Amino acid sequence: MSLLPFRVLAASLAIGLVATQAHALDPRYPDWPCQQLKVPQISLASVWSGPSLDGVDKARIDDPKLADLVAHLAERRTPMEEAQKLIGEFVAGTAAEKPEKAKILFVALYDALNAQRDQVMDAIERFSRKQKTVAEDIRREVQKLHELQDANSDAAEIDGLAKRLEWETRIFEDRRKSTTYVCEVPVIIEKRLFDLGRAIQQAAQ
Repeated sequence: MSLLPFRVLAASLAIGLVATQAHALDPRYPDWPCQQLKVPQISLASVWSGPSLDGVDKARIDDPKLADLVAHLAERRTPMEEAQKLIGEFVAGTAAEKPEKAKILFVALYDALNAQRDQVMDAIERFSRKQKTVAEDIRREVQKLHELQDANSDAAEIDGLAKRLEWETRIFEDRRKSTTYVCEVPVIIEKRLFDLGRAIQQAAQ
């Protein structure tokens, strides 16, 4: 039995999945493929319950040493135990100094991780746009395949197109499945910022 119907079915199913996924998206963000709602920026209230961040000296955030510390703390591979130790060392000082140092460190972390999250979300949307383009290419090739079949065209030409569709569909599906992990990354970044914010608040007490 020819495998041709199965190849055609696979391609058709891939296109159907894209259409179903597209209808599930927030219309404000047509290129956002994740089940999680897209939130453009991390809400401060969701990651910080410490003293007001108004009046933080932005000039101090540009300190190279602070930038190095923030980069190290923001790395997800940095264990929280190590992060807590580094935070404690930075925040150390008098009762008046500790809250100010804590706010400066948190604002720097917020800026860095929010920017990192923006980059990830931009990459996800670029990936989504590319997938839509591939889906349209597959759709056109499926239509061409049906036309060749209806016209009883050369069997070798039909089989060649069917094999190419099978391969393109497999790649498309593998990439589509990878979005499940990729879509978790913005959430992981926000959780990292929440954990660091809590550690900073504890160190400032």
